[in-house]
Amino acid sequence: MSLHGRWVDERRNEYYYRLAKKQGYRSRASYKLLQIDERFNIFKEGDSVADLGAFPGGWLQVAREKVGDSGKVVGVDLRRIRPIEGIDTLVGDITEDATMIELLSLVGKKVDVVLSDMAPNIAGHYSTDHARSVHLGTYAIDVCDRILRKNGKLVIKVFMGDMFDMIEKQLRDRFQSVRVHTPAATRETSSEVYVICKGFMANKKVELKVLEPEVEEKMFTVKGNLI
Repeated sequence: MSLHGRWVDERRNEYYYRLAKKQGYRSRASYKLLQIDERFNIFKEGDSVADLGAFPGGWLQVAREKVGDSGKVVGVDLRRIRPIEGIDTLVGDITEDATMIELLSLVGKKVDVVLSDMAPNIAGHYSTDHARSVHLGTYAIDVCDRILRKNGKLVIKVFMGDMFDMIEKQLRDRFQSVRVHTPAATRETSSEVYVICKGFMANKKVELKVLEPEVEEKMFTVKGNLI
């Protein structure tokens, strides 16, 4: 990228950062979701939404605004999310059924929308970062198989690369409509794209199970004489 291109990208990043501070959003990424919703109509009033990897909560705030008081928004992350009025958050691993069962218990039914703005810890090596991003994406797809209602929607972030076709195929196997989009708020230097998926076919039957903890058999000896 040219020096001018980097300057433009830095100014754009600074603009959304300042705007987020001014408007009370926890992340500049909030504007990506706002722009996605404006174009693709992700949310309806009263929807139930699950946000995966939701820390620090910028997407949760947008989802809450869009679904209104009659909707339900739940965020899940390995890190604790500072409380947001009207939103439930869980500290948990999205790959574990126990986390999904807890989420469903909060919502009371399967959700209408799954959001995933998850990104890996950046190693600085393009192919490694891409592969890790795709790996996270497959986790989000697995979550859809477990908690997304039929005809539901998914918005998922993925880094572009040679493995993108693999995750796109998994999405097309599950959704009637799959579109790739880059919101204006995305840094020009970023390889990230968002995949907008609608019409979940619910063709993978996954039963949630909670593993019972193993009980160790205690070995003991009896001291003294038995009477």
